[in-house]
Amino acid sequence: MAWLAWQWSSLLFKRKIIVQIAGHLVGVSVSFIILASVSYFFEYYLDDFTSFEEWQEYLLEQLGVASMQYNLQYVTATTVYYIIRYIETIKQNEQDKTNLAIDNNQMQMALLKSQINPHFLFNTLNSISTLMGVDKIKARQMMSMLSEVIRYALDSNDEPSISLSEEISFIRNYMSIQQVRFGERLHYKEEIEQECLGVELPPMVLQPLVENSVKHGISPKEEGGTVTLSIFHKDDLVQFEIKDDGVGINNNSEYETSHSGVGLKNSNERLINMFNYKSRLKTSATENGYSVKFEIPWTTK
Repeated sequence: MAWLAWQWSSLLFKRKIIVQIAGHLVGVSVSFIILASVSYFFEYYLDDFTSFEEWQEYLLEQLGVASMQYNLQYVTATTVYYIIRYIETIKQNEQDKTNLAIDNNQMQMALLKSQINPHFLFNTLNSISTLMGVDKIKARQMMSMLSEVIRYALDSNDEPSISLSEEISFIRNYMSIQQVRFGERLHYKEEIEQECLGVELPPMVLQPLVENSVKHGISPKEEGGTVTLSIFHKDDLVQFEIKDDGVGINNNSEYETSHSGVGLKNSNERLINMFNYKSRLKTSATENGYSVKFEIPWTTK
């Protein structure tokens, strides 16, 4: 009976709670009838008390406190089963959390690799090498900025969020390096309300957006152009816009969007995960350039 109770509990465990309760009530009743009938068989049936009415009367006599003797095995087996399954569930949840943490770290490393573009590093190092023979002071400055960019990328990789002021400092170093590469063809402008600098957002979420404008908007344009970062506080939201006056819809190599390019797609998913679907990236391209917008809740530490 204990084995049958265990198997019955296993069958019910994956069902809804109401089904489990009803199932165990049935199980307790069946267990009582079977064991009480066995008891009746040994105590009365063998002495020729064999009528159906006598069997019914015996069962009714066993109801109450005496019935616990018959249900003890069922209740014990069921209780032990649920305790074991509860412990297994806790262990499984802990294992799932561990696996999720491992997957998250792997995703962060993949994200880091995708954001610190190998071509950007190669071009920067190549520019530093060229400057060493022409302007050593500027070469050292560029090395210092590259060091800050890489340090920020590595340090922020372990942080779920970071202040906007730190992110802006990183973007300035990144764009300064790009300006050394592109010279007078690339300009960078900020329109930022100071009260917004304390808000929290995912680290390195802006870098793919400005890189997208430099790579696909300004670079293909012979005379170059300007990348503008605008951040404003409106009601309970902080609104972001990264725009350029590059080639726009006339670009032969399409801009990345939140559904195509790896960098923008990562930024889009991280914004949605940290805030909600309303914080997703919104992109638009015209003949006058390209724009990426998003908004996040007004929250500061």
